[in-house]
Amino acid sequence: MDPITSKLTDKLLDKAIDEMIGVVTIIVSSKSLAKELKDKLLSLKPTIDEIIKVHNPDSDALVRPYKIFQADLQQGLDVAEVLEKLHTCDIFRKCRYGKKVQKFQNKVSEFIKIHGPPDVILNLKKIDANLRPERLIAIVKPLMTNDPNSNAIMLGQIDAAPGFQNPNLVFQNPSDHGMQKVVDQSVSCTNQVQEINEFVVGLKNPVNAVKKFLLQDVVNIVGVTGMGGSGKTTLAFALCNDPQVKDFFKNNVIFITVSKPPNVTSLLDILETMWDKVIGGQRPKFQNKEDAQIQLQNKLTQSAGRRYRRTLMVLDDVWSASHLEALLFKAEGYKTLVTTRESSPVLNRNDARLYNMPMLEVNDALPLFCFWAFGQPSIPATEEEDLVKQVAAECKGLPLALKVIGSCLRNELRPSWKSAKNKLSRAESISQYYKDNVLDRLQMSIDILDDELRQCFLDLGAFPEGKKFSVDFLLDIWVYVRGMEWEDAFMILLELAKRNLLNLTSDPRSRAIDYSCASEFCFSQHDLMRDLALRLASQDSIIQRKRLFMPCKAANIEWLEWLRPFTNQSSGAQFLSIHTGAMAEQDWCQINFPEVEALALFFAASNYCLPTFLHSMPKLKVVLIYNYGSKRAILHRLPSFPSFNQIKSVLLERLIVSTLYDYCQSWESLEKLYVCLCEGLGNMSQWGTEQVLKLPKIVEINVDHCSDLKELPGKICSLTSLQRLSVTNCHLIRKLPDDLRMLDSLKVLRLSACPSLSMLPPSICRLQQLEFLDISLCASLKELPMEFHQLSKLRILDMRECSGLKKLPKSLAKLRSLRCVVCDEDYEIQWQSIQTSGMPNLKIDPVKESFNLDWLDD
Repeated sequence: MDPITSKLTDKLLDKAIDEMIGVVTIIVSSKSLAKELKDKLLSLKPTIDEIIKVHNPDSDALVRPYKIFQADLQQGLDVAEVLEKLHTCDIFRKCRYGKKVQKFQNKVSEFIKIHGPPDVILNLKKIDANLRPERLIAIVKPLMTNDPNSNAIMLGQIDAAPGFQNPNLVFQNPSDHGMQKVVDQSVSCTNQVQEINEFVVGLKNPVNAVKKFLLQDVVNIVGVTGMGGSGKTTLAFALCNDPQVKDFFKNNVIFITVSKPPNVTSLLDILETMWDKVIGGQRPKFQNKEDAQIQLQNKLTQSAGRRYRRTLMVLDDVWSASHLEALLFKAEGYKTLVTTRESSPVLNRNDARLYNMPMLEVNDALPLFCFWAFGQPSIPATEEEDLVKQVAAECKGLPLALKVIGSCLRNELRPSWKSAKNKLSRAESISQYYKDNVLDRLQMSIDILDDELRQCFLDLGAFPEGKKFSVDFLLDIWVYVRGMEWEDAFMILLELAKRNLLNLTSDPRSRAIDYSCASEFCFSQHDLMRDLALRLASQDSIIQRKRLFMPCKAANIEWLEWLRPFTNQSSGAQFLSIHTGAMAEQDWCQINFPEVEALALFFAASNYCLPTFLHSMPKLKVVLIYNYGSKRAILHRLPSFPSFNQIKSVLLERLIVSTLYDYCQSWESLEKLYVCLCEGLGNMSQWGTEQVLKLPKIVEINVDHCSDLKELPGKICSLTSLQRLSVTNCHLIRKLPDDLRMLDSLKVLRLSACPSLSMLPPSICRLQQLEFLDISLCASLKELPMEFHQLSKLRILDMRECSGLKKLPKSLAKLRSLRCVVCDEDYEIQWQSIQTSGMPNLKIDPVKESFNLDWLDD
């Protein structure tokens, strides 16, 4: 037999064996398959029946899929019952009905993937249209996850609730409920690659084409090019999760987002991360970028010589050829997948292959558009088919445009659709890299917003794309600068997420949001959406702009050029965002900003001097100082921060804040202080008795991931106005102040993930206003104070993963106000015993142990 025929015979034989194994598996496990399907369908049936029963009569199109699924459920039950009753020797019918059962299982999974979990949908359909914003937020929060796609879907489902037409709430223009989206957000420096569980279209051919390149021995680099929003990152995620790719690289796949525009410092940070992920062990101290490249290449070569280990390095969103060349290495078994907007000469090497990401064809683009516009991958019979196709066609096959525009037209009336079609048609055709034309189309999604939503969207232009930010700063701008109530500001945030104008993530297990504490929420944005916000915010002359945002990180000379128009006159900006590298005092110039109320300073450096023009901001209320470099930055001139009586909110991230006491003394109107990923707090407990914290109006302090904090100062107990205190992810903190009882306004106390905290002071039981206590992940905590039952107003107790707590005191049954306990499954029985002893209104929420490193992502 010739070699070709032999190879073909082997493949056919392998395929036949695989099919035979599949058939035998179905026959052997037929009983368990039938029982599994039957149990699943019986659990779903009551929920589906009730969804149909409570649906709004005016939304028959929305409930139609559930009616169809209701009929499918009964058919699936019939098939499962037949399979259960078949005789053991009836193997042919067992095989036939076993395959039918598998088909029904896939149908159920697909339905849930498209329409969401039925129990969640039922709860949303029961939402009262007249709920106050704070109550609606309390309902929505437990449904939030760390997946922005499912969050957008869930938020949209609220608009399908019967009679939900409350003009006092933000949800007036329904958008994207009931569906999942193509993932287009990026993940920073991680080898925990995000899975794609959502509805996707048009990926089969691109995945196969790029995979073919990756698996070739002669190929070391594969580049994927395409315009922003075309699905490059989605394709990269799909490849990372492809079984054949994972098997080929033995799951050794590393995903790093490069984004724009990395400088020498940030490139060095990425190289350090590459060392940590690929080489591991003790990382040497690199002198500079070139030193890091040389040592990393040498180590890769040595490692490949000793042991052959395949590695796939994914570099997502690379913006220039020089950046790419700095991050490419060559070693046996080491391959690089690059996504970039434009090609590079290095991708023309003999060992490189290039794939150009195409726009979606009509047969893929239209289902994706309908997916977001109608909650199903086809045009409903009640819609005007030609008009829908015309609007979808104007998106020119760009996934991001299909998603955003489809979301914003959901449940809109025919005039809005016609207006959208006309606006889209006036833009020129989308060329491969002509971003302005994409923005023209995306702008339609902003044009239909009311003025308040539009203004809030424009504020997003202040934040660099490709990074995650706490929502606290954004909400504080809307509260203190835009004059909103906190609950209304949070509703605006949810509305923007629902429309896919930002990506919103959350820890679904936290309950702090019920008390206006949103620290577990983060947001990010696609770079095209940020570009759109920048463009719309820059339509006035630079002198007259209310928002003055530096588009990207600037060198010192570029910074001076950017400020040139203000050398002879003051700026009228209300919100100022500056993005630089390291800055010394002489690098700043004196500019007058008399109207600035919100200031955001972004940088990546180990030394940073605050601007000299801070004294020209008499109206400043909200300040963010954010270092996104890998090392903490020493901040200069903060003790001489001007004595502004009107400063309300300060957020500090990745700084060395050893003189925090000095910083605070001039902020007598400060209401909120956030300190995240900072160092230098180890001396806080040494504050002397003569030092008094002059923060008479403070209502919230949030200290998170401060690695050297060992003890809170006793003087913090003098802050009688404090309502919310969060000390989280501080691994060295061992004790709390003894006089906590003096915090007689405290409603929220969060101590999550403080593993060295071994006890709670007895005075904690004297906090008569405390309603929320979070001691989750405090593994060293051995017991609760004996007088814990004196917390008469405590409503929520979160004690997840408190492995050191062995026994709960029986006196907990006296906590008559307690309504919810979040605990591990191991403690559920103890709480059930307490519940039966006189706490019938207590909800016990057992959770499984969970572990993730999402907080490491920028």
